[in-house]
Amino acid sequence: LERGHDSFRSRFFRMGIWAPPRLLELAGQSLLRNEALSVTALEELPTELFPPLFTAAFAGRHNEILKAMVQAWPFPCLPLGALMKEHQPRLETFQAALDGLDVLLAQEIRSSTRASMCSMLEPEAAPPVRKRRRVEDAKVGPKQPWAPVEVLIDLCLKEGTPDQSLTYLLKKVKQRRGLLQLCCQKLKIFAMPMHNIKKILKMVQLESVQDLEVNCMWKLATLGRFAPHLGQMGSLCRLLLSHIHLTPQAPPGKEEYCVSQLTTQFLRLTALLLPRCLKMPLETLSITNCLISESDLMHLSRCLSISQLKDLGLNGVNLTSMSSRPLQVLIERASATLQDLDLDECGIMDSQFSALLPALRCCSQLTTFSFCGNPISMAVLESLLHHMVGLSKLSHVLYPAPLESYEDVRGTLHLGCLAQLHTWLKQMLQESGRPGMVWFSANPCPHCGDWTFYDPEPILCPCYMPV
Repeated sequence: LERGHDSFRSRFFRMGIWAPPRLLELAGQSLLRNEALSVTALEELPTELFPPLFTAAFAGRHNEILKAMVQAWPFPCLPLGALMKEHQPRLETFQAALDGLDVLLAQEIRSSTRASMCSMLEPEAAPPVRKRRRVEDAKVGPKQPWAPVEVLIDLCLKEGTPDQSLTYLLKKVKQRRGLLQLCCQKLKIFAMPMHNIKKILKMVQLESVQDLEVNCMWKLATLGRFAPHLGQMGSLCRLLLSHIHLTPQAPPGKEEYCVSQLTTQFLRLTALLLPRCLKMPLETLSITNCLISESDLMHLSRCLSISQLKDLGLNGVNLTSMSSRPLQVLIERASATLQDLDLDECGIMDSQFSALLPALRCCSQLTTFSFCGNPISMAVLESLLHHMVGLSKLSHVLYPAPLESYEDVRGTLHLGCLAQLHTWLKQMLQESGRPGMVWFSANPCPHCGDWTFYDPEPILCPCYMPV
């Protein structure tokens, strides 16, 4: 008896409730036991019973009921993706759901103009399911043609043929071209032949792609062939290109032509390139080892979405030949919230750095500042310390060895000069009441490229070690 009691309790714990099944749930279970009755009863079925009954039919592989329910579905979105992830259906179950859509699309008229969606995304990515209005509440009007049904799916294109479910879906999209639209928010491409990629993307509404990852061993010329598809992804917010390589024996001008093809398409990706398109303020902006123009940087500084930046990184962006004004404005716009600033390897000269000092002094929330790899003199470094010592939250500064610390034009550091500099900095911080602020130097070795640190003793690369 005790064992039975535990089993009884555990059953309800698993269900997450302490009450018997609701009347609607019992009604749904009864309908599933009588397939013919279920199909005929759908017209009179209460709207709130559709989701639990559909879930049960999907999990129990009641394919005929499933097919009929798709045709009578009363909501704007059919969340197949969540069900597929949870129940791992057989191919025929998935096909039954698509066949229901197929029958639905074969009808010539409809009573509402709302666009329907069949979502195959995971639950957190799928759009919310909203109840449609009751028929008696809807405005009576003439019958209108079907609006397209959008099938939302995340695609991962890998080597080999597409799986059977995707193949069947693509077949339906091709058959009902214009009525059934394949929309994809996340697209990943891994080592699939280009002709197969083009064949599949031909059936995808490319303007729906928001996240694209290309992880293929492509030559630049192959990426150039893909570029026209990229230009159609007007909603793209994230782009990752990996393992793209140059061809050593490429004809003169060939690589430049491919790059121009690609950059031409980039200009069309407004959601990716222009922060003004963001609906929410941007908190982190990192642009690394890129070629950007002065006008690009000025445009960026004027975007409303950067006014609440907490983390700004321009590591490896060459600013040597630019006016300091765009960067100054950018820092000023974010000064009330900026916490981490990385200007490593930007080629910032003394005059440019001096122009940035007033803006840096306004960054009241700044905690870390790194500007290694910039040709700065001792005088500018001293001026920087005086400007920033008043920033109460600034705790770490990573600075380059000033020009006076080098022995020769090849970039060999004079460790004695660097030691004197570090001692002077510690003394200045002590006198300014900021002994806890950490300033340490980091510089690339001219021989091997490894970083040499000094805090307070040098942490050297092997090139500086005695044999």
